Amino acid sequence: MSAPPSVEPPAVGEQPSGGAFPGAYQSSLELSFDEPRRPLRAVVTVLGTVLALAVLGVPFGLLWAALAPDTPVVKTVEGAIYADPQPEQPIAADGWFSLLGLGFGLLVALALWFVLRRRRGPVGLLAAVLGALVAAPVAWQVGRRVGLATFDRLLATAPAGQAFTKPADLRAGGIDWVLGVLPVPHGNLLLPAFGAAILYTLLAGWSRWPGLRPEPDPAGFSWVSAGTPTPTAAPAPPAPDEAEPPRG
Repeated sequence: MSAPPSVEPPAVGEQPSGGAFPGAYQSSLELSFDEPRRPLRAVVTVLGTVLALAVLGVPFGLLWAALAPDTPVVKTVEGAIYADPQPEQPIAADGWFSLLGLGFGLLVALALWFVLRRRRGPVGLLAAVLGALVAAPVAWQVGRRVGLATFDRLLATAPAGQAFTKPADLRAGGIDWVLGVLPVPHGNLLLPAFGAAILYTLLAGWSRWPGLRPEPDPAGFSWVSAGTPTPTAAPAPPAPDEAEPPRG
């Protein structure tokens, strides 16, 4: 009596004879690789990220105003002049904004890399760069207005010869208006976007996944579906001392 043929599991890359892939593995592949690319979702993601980062420009500007030193000035008949002919405070204000802006851009890239995992790639890079580019002018305008009302009041009412301070402002950066409608930042206002672009590009280059998004490991899934019967084991061979059944 011959033994029943054994059923070998399918080789890697072959579909089991029982039919389709397991439900868990198939759904994982669909979520990871076959997710439809919807331009509207990408646009909403970019706009939402830019708006959120613009709001974060407010604490960025307040921190800059707290760290950057005010510049001593003296009231004259023509207006306010520097108390020191070559003050260092405006240079320090530019330096603090540059350092904080670069750090802000690096944190933006790192945060979006993990928060927008499904949008890693051009969409995530665009969101990080545009968001940091918008947050920098917001931080500048918020920071320079801290104490500005007091300065304007003293400038208008203080007698000649009175000393007071001027709040921090930028001299190495600003905004140019193209055709009077398109704002174009320049100088150290570009540093947050520069830092975000550099770190996001490095993270993409160091990614272990070609698609930048985590991909399922096929070795972690079973190729035998729930509907496929488990192969039956072959019968054990007879012991050496067992008597052979009579033939013929």
